[in-house]
Amino acid sequence: MTQGVIVTGTDTGIGKTVFAAALAGALQAAYWKPIQCGLDGGGDSERVRALSGLPPGRILPEAYRLQMPASPHRAAEAEGIEISVSKLRLPEIDGPLVVEGAGGLMVPVNRQTLTIDVFASWRLPVILVARTALGTINHSLLSIEALNGRNIPILGIAFVGDEIADTERTIVEMGNVRRLGRLPLLDALTPAKLAETFAAHFRVEDFR
Repeated sequence: MTQGVIVTGTDTGIGKTVFAAALAGALQAAYWKPIQCGLDGGGDSERVRALSGLPPGRILPEAYRLQMPASPHRAAEAEGIEISVSKLRLPEIDGPLVVEGAGGLMVPVNRQTLTIDVFASWRLPVILVARTALGTINHSLLSIEALNGRNIPILGIAFVGDEIADTERTIVEMGNVRRLGRLPLLDALTPAKLAETFAAHFRVEDFR
């Protein structure tokens, strides 16, 4: 069985890919984004390659690369295809694997399947990435409840943004999840600065 973790978010555009790049680099893991929607700028795999410091061979090819920046089911339909869950099997690799989902848990993969259903079939622990801005308590607790409802193990929650101690404490205590750390926003986003910041705010052993 593949040994790895799933990185998912409470919403889109919250820093999930930057966190995944930092984590993959710290673990020297392979990185895989099964479904890429929106190819302006090359997509998340290219961004992770640029930020993680990983060799090119550790960035695995996507199962689907779709032009439209939309939910996977809609982006696929725009190209006249339907995403097949059978093509979303975990790759067999040596060493750890960081898998990044598209958007949040309830994003449709196709008209029958949600992202969270695919996660449940993989049986890997999930890291929930949450921004610290207003609204995150609701989004985080709903996501935690959804994961628990499908018996998906939660490795912990990783926050992104400025410190809001009470918000983080509330989510961790009410959601009964482990706080892995918080990745602050960086003015200069470079591989060296990202690695340095991740090391200062997270413990790599918590992810092994």
